[in-house]
Amino acid sequence: MDSEQLAEMAAEACDDRKATDIQLIRIDEVSSLADWMVIAGGLSEVQVRAIAKSVQDRLEVEADRLPLRSEGLNEGKWALLDYGELIVHVLQPSERGFYDLEAFWSHGKHHGFISSNLSKAS
Repeated sequence: MDSEQLAEMAAEACDDRKATDIQLIRIDEVSSLADWMVIAGGLSEVQVRAIAKSVQDRLEVEADRLPLRSEGLNEGKWALLDYGELIVHVLQPSERGFYDLEAFWSHGKHHGFISSNLSKAS
């Protein structure tokens, strides 16, 4: 499984828990930090934790991957899951607005995420 497929799987796992404004950003051409960032919103501490757990569970089961590091899971304001070539951020609106990771990584290639729930409703 390549890093793009891993990022898409993480985005789908975020979507499974109704994350808001899911963004995939390819950063491998502008940084050695990772290949992809997935940034998603959660509207409460409970939802942020649920989204992060959904990503962890799905990547463990379907890709046999565990995060190398994780941060913020207990607090639920901003959860970070580092898989090496993929970094997943799940943030509440105030943290997302303050840190504005999309602007910070604006020189990466942004790929919006279209929820499978929306395509099923059509």
